[in-house]
Amino acid sequence: MTGYQVRTAEQMAGLGSSSLADEGTPLARAAEHTLLARQGAAMRPPLPRPSTTRVMVVANQKGGVGKTTSTVNVAAALAQLGQRVLVIDLDPQGNASTALSVEHHQGTPGTYEVLVEGAALDDVLVPSPEVPGLDVVPATIDLAGAEIELVSVVARESRLQKALAADPRVGETGSGEDRWDYVLVDCPPSLGLLTINALVAGAEVLIPIQAEYYALEGLGQLLKTVEMVQAHLNPTISVSTILITMYDARTRLAAGVAEEVKAHFGDQVLRTHIPRSVRVSEAPSYGQTVMTYDPGSPGALSYLQAAQEIVRHGTFGVPAVKGTEA
Repeated sequence: MTGYQVRTAEQMAGLGSSSLADEGTPLARAAEHTLLARQGAAMRPPLPRPSTTRVMVVANQKGGVGKTTSTVNVAAALAQLGQRVLVIDLDPQGNASTALSVEHHQGTPGTYEVLVEGAALDDVLVPSPEVPGLDVVPATIDLAGAEIELVSVVARESRLQKALAADPRVGETGSGEDRWDYVLVDCPPSLGLLTINALVAGAEVLIPIQAEYYALEGLGQLLKTVEMVQAHLNPTISVSTILITMYDARTRLAAGVAEEVKAHFGDQVLRTHIPRSVRVSEAPSYGQTVMTYDPGSPGALSYLQAAQEIVRHGTFGVPAVKGTEA
């Protein structure tokens, strides 16, 4: 094939958008779209930082609803919008750590050491190599036994709250440039002691709900748990955000579920729905969020819009119990 030239990724990146536009192939157009999306992420103006750290607990005891996927992609999107973000992985499976390309093999310091051994966050957190401005406290399989080990510990429900209260990067604007604007806690798909620790430490609950039949099944128990924690352990906790995931606009079922969720939760439901997306599912296998894996994809753009909504939704401060001993 005379005149045919294979270009490397580096060469493609060096081409301007006008050069790529001259290429008539679908591959060239896709490359242009991705390059423009990446450039847009780098040049995107930062959104205003909240006046105090927002600690958001991402929870739903129903598995397969996009909880971890939403945690890591919202976190990455917030970081791309100029926010400083900390992700705390409280799921022993460590899927959030995988998606953020952070080591979490057995013995790696992480949330187990924070909860069981009282380690400081600064001793265990790792910057995400893929997303500037995003820090991660990884979870390992060691965390699976933490609930049993914490049974005899005094104030076992407030171990995470104590660790957050002790870190100077959690607090008011005056804490400095290094202050975390958002702390997202990825909970396991259960309502055990790990999730209780998250709810005691947080001020907001973000609940991902898939746009499928039985979407609201079992959600009542989570809401009762939030109410229990609010009544006895953390009066500031509240459900602030509902995110509809796995939305298929082609089906009446998805639209019906979205309407039902809206009827139950009203303004707590984000207008942005996260679509079903192969790219979103593929990203973790490459140690990435979809925000870096394919920033021009519908899934990435939806998570970016959801993050923008969260920023503009209002500021719910850190728990009132911060700085007090439980």
